[in-house]
Amino acid sequence: MRKILKPRWNFKPWCFCLLAASAVMVMIVGTGVAVAQGPYRVTAQWKTGGDGGWDYLAVDPMSKLLYVTSGSHVLVLDTTSGKVTADIAGLKGTHGVAFDTSGKFGYISDGGANEIVVFDRKTNSILQRVPAGTNPDGIVFEPVTQTVWAFNGRSKNATVIDDSTHQVVATVPLPGKPEFPVADGKGSIYDNIEDLSQIVHIDSKTHKVLASWPIAPCEGPSGLAIDRKHRRLFAVCDGKMAVVDADTGKVVATPAIGDGPDAARFDPRHQSAFSSNGEGTLTVVHEDSPNAYTVLQTLPTKRGARTMEIDEASGKIYVVTADFGARPAATADRPHPRPSILPGSFVVMVISR
Repeated sequence: MRKILKPRWNFKPWCFCLLAASAVMVMIVGTGVAVAQGPYRVTAQWKTGGDGGWDYLAVDPMSKLLYVTSGSHVLVLDTTSGKVTADIAGLKGTHGVAFDTSGKFGYISDGGANEIVVFDRKTNSILQRVPAGTNPDGIVFEPVTQTVWAFNGRSKNATVIDDSTHQVVATVPLPGKPEFPVADGKGSIYDNIEDLSQIVHIDSKTHKVLASWPIAPCEGPSGLAIDRKHRRLFAVCDGKMAVVDADTGKVVATPAIGDGPDAARFDPRHQSAFSSNGEGTLTVVHEDSPNAYTVLQTLPTKRGARTMEIDEASGKIYVVTADFGARPAATADRPHPRPSILPGSFVVMVISR
């Protein structure tokens, strides 16, 4: 996953008037852009403190705890109070968190250590460290085969781990640099290939890549979400979301989103896909039908809020960011340096209907 910020920002805070006091939104015909008014709003902000960057978020579907990866550790937050209840430390460069269906084990992709860290979900204590490829990043649990799939960004492959033994059972080569994966619950896994602007379809039983689908005009996809019922994938790129048929690979729609997205999620209850954008917005895209999509809302969040999680049971969405200082001077080694992060400014924003 691309971290925190991108070098450019292109947020245009347009404002429109409501046609009626009872209206919940206004659509600008022909542009695909919605105003901020709509069903979603920021309902809480949790200041957790801490320094440094961050990456993926994940909600444990059983405990409802929120896990936030942050460099050498993973913060665990109570979603009713926003309080930090645990801190899984002793790691090197965390990216993602996945949970098995038994409720026992969680898995952290520790890219800095080239390992997958197994932890006990009741105690949040580390149980085991499993060697993976180079820089494991995106991670997903596949329920049919009861396996964990870690997608290794630098070695361009996926490490497959058995949930019962915590042993590596396969290493799957990929055509390019993998980003975020999703599982359809029926044995298929899909993953964005960022450098080729493709989505790969993988059979979890045979460990084979079945297809590689170009998703133009979406370039450099990062986040990926899935509507399992209607068999639709949602890949996010700068300025647009590619909606892809999960059976054929056909791009069926490309609704407009904000710049700098890094995560995508789907809410099956409200038939809506979300893109969290580094420019400081959350784009809400409604699925009118499997082939028709409307931008329902562009909600202002905060600059840098690029990663996201949704609790499908409650419908609450979580994004994270911090306050930024000056950008360091460019060097030959770092031609596009990121702005500094102000100490103690890290915040979790809660978004609700």
